[in-house]
Amino acid sequence: MSDPRKPLPDRRIVSSRHLAEGEGWEASELEYGMIIAYNAFARWMSRCMAAAGNPDLTPLEILVLHNTNHRGREKRLTDICFILNIEDTHTVNYALRKLLKSGLLEADKRGKEVFYRTSQAGTDLCEAYRNIRQICFIDGLPRTDISGEDLREIAASLRTMSGQYDQASRAAASL
Repeated sequence: MSDPRKPLPDRRIVSSRHLAEGEGWEASELEYGMIIAYNAFARWMSRCMAAAGNPDLTPLEILVLHNTNHRGREKRLTDICFILNIEDTHTVNYALRKLLKSGLLEADKRGKEVFYRTSQAGTDLCEAYRNIRQICFIDGLPRTDISGEDLREIAASLRTMSGQYDQASRAAASL
């Protein structure tokens, strides 16, 4: 008897059958995996942040807060957009303004540039999030068959695929 946890080799688990026909159908299976992973991750970030004490932040605002807190260095809007691979700077700018208004970030204007950093309240919230993440997510990882090295390989593959999607988006924009 086969292992019920393993999908059948010819079974296609996709979100859009019309995108899974012909050569390269496996990309549609990857895309479906990314869709459900992104939505699960967004839900996780929101619920973890709510448990950490702030239920009012969107997933993008949470990402911006963590990125701004990263390594305790000030960041500009362009730095944050670049690191998070976000093209629509206005969405990040809106998130920054909301985080400033809520007291989680502070800003200094130097010439034409604005530099953002986490306030003490923002740093404390990031630490509370980290503690909830440890308890609810990290502590459960040993119960999976995924090692730390496996996670690093998956992350590297996702970064490689993001480059492929970026290149494809440039090609599509030139059509």
